[in-house]
Amino acid sequence: MRAFLLLLLLFPLIELAVLIQVGSAIGVLPTLLLIIGSAVLGSVLLRVAGVATAWRARQRLARGELPEQEMLEGLLIAVGGGLLLLPGFISDIFGLLCLLPFTRRLLVNKVRQRVAAQAMRQRAFADDLQARSGPARPNVIEGEFEHRDS
Repeated sequence: MRAFLLLLLLFPLIELAVLIQVGSAIGVLPTLLLIIGSAVLGSVLLRVAGVATAWRARQRLARGELPEQEMLEGLLIAVGGGLLLLPGFISDIFGLLCLLPFTRRLLVNKVRQRVAAQAMRQRAFADDLQARSGPARPNVIEGEFEHRDS
């Protein structure tokens, strides 16, 4: 968690340093055009990829299936589009990785594997706690009754 916080704090500084290096190498105007061009490209890719993913999700829902792959891809598309809209070259690289179909599917599969592993760890922990607490009590319904002989 601390590494993530440190990376989050250092990210704008690293982006600024890369922008300065690129600007000094190719000039200010080409750097600004690259930044604006990447934002325009990001918005176009976001729209195209978002519509395609929504269409696939709708088709799976029509077949009665749960579109979990499409939902995760939609999340990555939104993150990638947001990263492309941010000014900077490092965020553009990560944004493109989230928007390109083959890398997006790789990222989604990694996320699904990680979620499955986390679920297995939680299930093992819950089973361990249940084994320690002893045998499970049967379901008991509290109440009163009156026995009448006719």
